[in-house]
Amino acid sequence: MKLSILSSLLYASAALAGSSPYKRNVFHKHKPTVEKRVANQPFRHPELQKRASSFLTEKTEPNYIAEFAVNGSGIPEVPFDIGESYAGLLPISEDPDESRQLFFWFFPSTQAETPKEVVIWLNGGPGCSSLSGLLTENGPFTWESGTLSPVQNPYSWTNLTNMIWIEQPVGVGFSQGTPNITNEIELAAEFRGFWKNFISTFDMQSWDVYVTGESYAGFYVPYIADGFISANDTEYFNLKGISINDPIIGDETNQQQVVDLPYVEYWNNLISLNETFLDQMREHQDYCNYSSYLDTYFTFPPPQEAFPVLPEPSRRNNYSCDQFDNLYGAILEVNPCFNIYHITETCPHPFSQLGIVNTGDYQPPGAQVYFNRTDVQQALHAKVGTNWQQCTDVNVFGNGTARGSDTSPGPAIDGTLQRVIEFTNNTLIGSGDLDFLLSTNGTLLAIQNMTWNGLQGLQKYPSTPLYAPYHPEYNGGALAGSGVQGVWGTERGLTFYTAHLAGHELPGYTPGVAYRMLEILLGRIDNFSNTASFTTQNGNYTGNSTIKQ
Repeated sequence: MKLSILSSLLYASAALAGSSPYKRNVFHKHKPTVEKRVANQPFRHPELQKRASSFLTEKTEPNYIAEFAVNGSGIPEVPFDIGESYAGLLPISEDPDESRQLFFWFFPSTQAETPKEVVIWLNGGPGCSSLSGLLTENGPFTWESGTLSPVQNPYSWTNLTNMIWIEQPVGVGFSQGTPNITNEIELAAEFRGFWKNFISTFDMQSWDVYVTGESYAGFYVPYIADGFISANDTEYFNLKGISINDPIIGDETNQQQVVDLPYVEYWNNLISLNETFLDQMREHQDYCNYSSYLDTYFTFPPPQEAFPVLPEPSRRNNYSCDQFDNLYGAILEVNPCFNIYHITETCPHPFSQLGIVNTGDYQPPGAQVYFNRTDVQQALHAKVGTNWQQCTDVNVFGNGTARGSDTSPGPAIDGTLQRVIEFTNNTLIGSGDLDFLLSTNGTLLAIQNMTWNGLQGLQKYPSTPLYAPYHPEYNGGALAGSGVQGVWGTERGLTFYTAHLAGHELPGYTPGVAYRMLEILLGRIDNFSNTASFTTQNGNYTGNSTIKQ
């Protein structure tokens, strides 16, 4: 099985890190230096700059559209000024009678000078709010599960560029209206209508646009990007690149069922399933032709042919081939707090301000979902009284929230992702190695079945050490690892990378890796092997600069 490749790469990375100060002297452990906070004074990252506003115009001032300009020092529970931002609703078309609207929260960059560019972030689901990404991954402030209060995020993507988090499609979060789409083509058309209204409102015509996201945004992002390309209108849809992490991009059987058992076997020292059960699952793996499928098609380079489509487990005579549910059910018996998004989690469940969506979310009696609070909705100019849910129970594709209700085949299957890669030559796909839901090798298997720029798949398994620069830490509530953090490879306009310690929500678990990714996407840094400091650091940090990994 090709998971042995991942094993060797993880071992190699560990060996490379052997000279790290974290390993050299166990009796004098090196710990990150953090700022000493003055009592009753809010934390302010010393490297961030406060620039003059260029967006507060007659279109966004309260005397024109009151719901856009946000009071940065008036966000409930946030004890510091989050800076300039704009939030509200915009319709999905230019039709004056259009009642369907998407909610956005837009933050100009904290940089004194920023190119005319904007990055879109989308969460997945389908039906999950992008505000969850803002609050727990890459926004200006984060409120992680199990923590007491929000903290400023030193690795906010707003440090690098202008950022917008958008709740879409219709039916998600604070968005308004009744959804009626059935596929991603229709979703992209509605998104284009919203985006044109946003660009017009904030006078951002002809700006470079980058589309990013995770999970089911593996569908959203390529189809939206392809819709931008097909519009052939650089005034409003000037696409320059995309990035997706832990994405669903292809066939679910290939991305999940086929690779789940090898994944569990690799991590079983942590998961702790017994051998009797694993032997039963190995019999299922062979019976379902998953073992032979991996041996034949998970190669680098791949066979230059389209991979056969395996039947979905639900379409067989029984559920023996539903390896995901079989394994997940057994793991929960061993670890009832097992988190499919980050497999190292154990009991107890941490409390999430975003509400209950998955098994790993916990709501104590009397707790209130943050974005369901009236004061929060008022602060963000959302429609007060909206029943905000992290992942909605509304049928966002018309016939249900399940993946199957989206009739699109998948961007890695129907040529959509291929067109985006070939148009931009700037596509990044990342994976957290601790993600069980959509594992690294599952995503790679989907890529190996895809042809772009003249060849099928990646010709080499990504194996170059991925480096996140050493850096000072100013906020003990939001830290990021340094040194070798994963592996990467790039071929023909597509870069694939992993983060060893990340789960499904890669920017939340490994913010330094995600920060470097964004620098690469925007053209600030050439690749993941570059050992230069983060481009937003003031001067060179020399604390560990002599450590070569």
